[in-house]
Amino acid sequence: MDVHNDKSHGFVVEDRKNIMIRGVTQVGAFDENEIYTVTVRGPLLLRGEGLQIIQLNLDEKVLSVEGYITAVQYLEENSPQNIRQKGKNLLSRLLR
Repeated sequence: MDVHNDKSHGFVVEDRKNIMIRGVTQVGAFDENEIYTVTVRGPLLLRGEGLQIIQLNLDEKVLSVEGYITAVQYLEENSPQNIRQKGKNLLSRLLR
């Protein structure tokens, strides 16, 4: 798999404490329990406890998160969760 391919996507979870996601094009709403992302393969919702974004590099399409990971869920493009999360954005979360 070519990691520089624009459609390359995947993730690695280590001991349910860390996750590194490749192929991230956008981070939407996030808090310590949920992080909503958009990947080259569609929307992805990460759930857990004490989640913290450690690294976000949209040029390289990489997101690293620490915390207790309870779920990684792909969402359909028009799912109610996806539509709800689109209304929130990263900038509004950072300015709070």
